Amino acid sequence: MWVLLAILAVPLIEIGLFVTLGGAIGLWATLAWALVSAALGLVVLKGIATTGSVTLGRDMQELADPLSPIAHRVMVVMAGGLLLLPGFFTDALGILVLIPPLRTLVIRLVGRRLAKRGMVVQSTVIEGEWHEVPLPGQGNSSAPPSQWTRH
Repeated sequence: MWVLLAILAVPLIEIGLFVTLGGAIGLWATLAWALVSAALGLVVLKGIATTGSVTLGRDMQELADPLSPIAHRVMVVMAGGLLLLPGFFTDALGILVLIPPLRTLVIRLVGRRLAKRGMVVQSTVIEGEWHEVPLPGQGNSSAPPSQWTRH
């Protein structure tokens, strides 16, 4: 229900802001803002696309939480998408998401909320060594039979 309300509310907010702010700053300033914010969105998305894979590996080695760099990248991509959309409200949200402390705060809040709902999965990695044991009659006949097979 909340998602439907947000989908309906965002265009109405944008129209209201375009009428109000567009009337205050004028047509050409409004159009210039829309073009500049879209260009900024493209620059942000292009920056993530060109440097994302290089810096992601480094960030994952430096941080203890491996999901943090990925979450930051996702948030920056969302900010770029919001900046691409024409409108003052989505531009303001996109600029706010580009601020690293606010991005970190949002990631922590979402992480806590997901943890409360039990949607965060903690996994345990068990490392070990293995070697392949050939079946009887195959390979090295001098090797003793495996303890895991019936004799």
